Amino acid sequence: MNYVEENLATYSLNRFFELTPDLLCIAGYDGYFKKINPAVCELLGYSYEELYAFPINEFIYHEDRDITSRHRENLKLDIPLLNYENRYVKKNGEIVWLSWTSMPVDEEQIVYAIAKNITHKKKIEEERIRLIENLTKINNDQKQLSYITSHDLRSPVNNLLMVFKMLDISKIQDTETLEFIDILKSATESLKVTLNTYVDAFTANDGLTVQTGEIELDKCLKVVLHSLSALIKDSKATINIDFSVFDKINFNKAYLESIFLNLITNSIKYTRPGIAPVISIRSTKEKGIKQLIFTDNGVGFDMDKVKGKLFGFNQRFNDHPDSKGIGLYLVYNHITSLGGHISLNSKPNEGAVFTISFKD
Repeated sequence: MNYVEENLATYSLNRFFELTPDLLCIAGYDGYFKKINPAVCELLGYSYEELYAFPINEFIYHEDRDITSRHRENLKLDIPLLNYENRYVKKNGEIVWLSWTSMPVDEEQIVYAIAKNITHKKKIEEERIRLIENLTKINNDQKQLSYITSHDLRSPVNNLLMVFKMLDISKIQDTETLEFIDILKSATESLKVTLNTYVDAFTANDGLTVQTGEIELDKCLKVVLHSLSALIKDSKATINIDFSVFDKINFNKAYLESIFLNLITNSIKYTRPGIAPVISIRSTKEKGIKQLIFTDNGVGFDMDKVKGKLFGFNQRFNDHPDSKGIGLYLVYNHITSLGGHISLNSKPNEGAVFTISFKD
């Protein structure tokens, strides 16, 4: 290499050292900076003189000094340091995260190091951790509330069943009254079974694991229709069922009953004035994925207004006195917690079409 080439190579290296946005450092085994590029000064806010005058450890966040010193000792043993993360303190007191790759040169007693500013990445990670912690706490609180509610409701339900047992229906002659008593008794017995199922599930799995198994759609739906028989009769609702494409699904029984229950009651609750509810529930397959299509002729939804809020907790889209904003939230969580998906196609006063896609 001639003189011109050497000068050009040196100039190129210096330009690279000066212009790169990453932090480039040459440090001595004595713990001091020997050479740094402008990016180091720009990030930390110190002058060259200040950074050269004090040991590197002085600029490291106090909680990270000991472990960084141990890694520096490994460098003296000719052990490279790859993707090591620690915190530095800027002159204004702000903390920044750096990711270091350092290579020792033992014969020269120096270390060549390059660092990237990963503060933004760390803030995102911290926010994500906080979010997960908050969601976990909310989820655990909801599970605990579900357990307590299911457990405590069993006592009044058992009392109701005891009343039915004590009731002497032989003295009742009116056929319609006897029919209503039978419906009430049946609905109460169904509620007891559901509550016991939830309590047993929470007890067995601490509320964290949901048991699944093969469920016959028709049998599951019949349980729900039986418990809603009075509501269906009073509303003059028509329910059309077609499970010809598939009639069994691997799912949680209590969840599926809850899905049927909430979608049917919503369709009846939010019917258009003067129009009897017509509900259709059918099974289908789309690209090999099992789906349930739930259709009604009710008031429907304005998709522009409900977008992003449809399945949220405590979201109300109607001034109906019975509206609590819980039903669709439960439906959504039952489906998605087991890997499924639910979507809605609807227009105001043109009914709603819910498509439930199950995990393959």
